[in-house]
Amino acid sequence: MSTRDWQDAKNKEVFESALRGLERRRDSDLSFTLEDAESALTHFYILDGNDWLGRGELGDIVSQATIAAYEHFIAEWKKQRAGASANGEENHGN
Repeated sequence: MSTRDWQDAKNKEVFESALRGLERRRDSDLSFTLEDAESALTHFYILDGNDWLGRGELGDIVSQATIAAYEHFIAEWKKQRAGASANGEENHGN
């Protein structure tokens, strides 16, 4: 396993885990909204920028993969909402 292999594997693991967690939350928590996910993403951006003590390489991978998962989740949710709106369906923010 090369140096880059473990980094790629960790990135994929964290991304998929965060995405599964977001999808489960959306499916099981009717109060969870797109705005909640966007607010959490804003928080992750702030945390990512507050690296004055240094997270190290692993911490950077986890932060970047988590942010990527939230960005992906939010973009997909917006596409679903736009499709539902175009089809005249109600979607109550979920």
